[in-house]
Amino acid sequence: MRSTKKCLLAVLGLPLFLLSFWHAPALAKTRKTLKIAYFSQDSIAAPALSNPDPFIPDKGIPGTQLGIDDTNTTGQFTGQTFTLKTIAVAVNGDAQQVFLEQVAGKFDFVVANVPADTLLKLADLPAAKKMLLFNIASSDDVLRNQECRSNILHVAPSRSMRTDALAQYMVQKRWSKWLLVVGQQPEDRLFAEALKKSAKRYHLEIIDERVWEHSYEAGRSAQSDVAVFTQADEYDLLVVADERGAFGEYLDYRTWLPRPVMGTQGLIATSWHRTHEQWGAIQMQNRFKEKAKRWMEEQDYAGYLAVRALGEAATRTQSTELAPIKTYLLGEQFALQGYKGNPLSFRPWDGQLRQPLLLAAPRSLVAVAPIEGFLHPKTELDTLGHDQPESQCHWENP
Repeated sequence: MRSTKKCLLAVLGLPLFLLSFWHAPALAKTRKTLKIAYFSQDSIAAPALSNPDPFIPDKGIPGTQLGIDDTNTTGQFTGQTFTLKTIAVAVNGDAQQVFLEQVAGKFDFVVANVPADTLLKLADLPAAKKMLLFNIASSDDVLRNQECRSNILHVAPSRSMRTDALAQYMVQKRWSKWLLVVGQQPEDRLFAEALKKSAKRYHLEIIDERVWEHSYEAGRSAQSDVAVFTQADEYDLLVVADERGAFGEYLDYRTWLPRPVMGTQGLIATSWHRTHEQWGAIQMQNRFKEKAKRWMEEQDYAGYLAVRALGEAATRTQSTELAPIKTYLLGEQFALQGYKGNPLSFRPWDGQLRQPLLLAAPRSLVAVAPIEGFLHPKTELDTLGHDQPESQCHWENP
């Protein structure tokens, strides 16, 4: 019987020290409850310009709920219960008003699946100063730098983490000359800026930067446009910044020179991918797919990690209060297993979750960053994104 219990805990990624709580019926009488709010705003599906994956309106919710289920398995042994309330704001709704009415004064911990500007507005509300928000959606680097907030922890990787991961792999491949193609959306320009910073950091050369200004009608071929557009001096790699997927899918196999594509399309850097199976990830993939009837997306994985991080901190501190949990999350003792080999932890200078990133093609896992050989005095995970000496975030830790 005991071996069966050990196997169950191992599958769920739970620490074996929890076996000491297995025969503890008294805990049920003193059970503490940690309430978590999942706060999101509905979005509209982007126009289908090529052959995209189906629009998924509930990205984040099933993963967060799976995290609650797993964390409550832990809570059976620690005398803790974790609950989740899902709050969704309509597309044109007032997120701040809904937050004040349904979250403020009721929850200390919020899993936030909202855009960067909305996240900042929520974090700056007086009622949010005594909360802890987990950003599972926005990769904006400014949230980790000039506009960082001490009541936000970032589970989603930043753009600079993604582009550093890609750059490390290109250094290993010795593909050092890039042709950069940038879309016209604000987020495309932000991704392009991150790419340029990563290229500079790793001594890679962007031989030319071009803005994509073409548009397509249904059924029109992109063959001639892309071929002419990508004529340039010798380069190793076509790098694309197109976060909405407006044109990036058209580039592969249509370039003037036979060159691979990387960035927001082609080879991408992501926190989770359906082709990932190592370090117990296949069990996670299967459990999620059975629950949600679809593949796990990045927001699902981030929501899962946010809840599991809270569960780990609550277990270790034997508390459901904000202050001790936040202190533990930002401390050196915190370590979270994330099905990617290395334990994950939060950077104490900007609240970013350290984590390996998966370098993936549409149907295969190519590599895992940090790439071997990129060293750091503390942890190689800090070679991805803004390290402490270059951070512009100056909030004080609890």
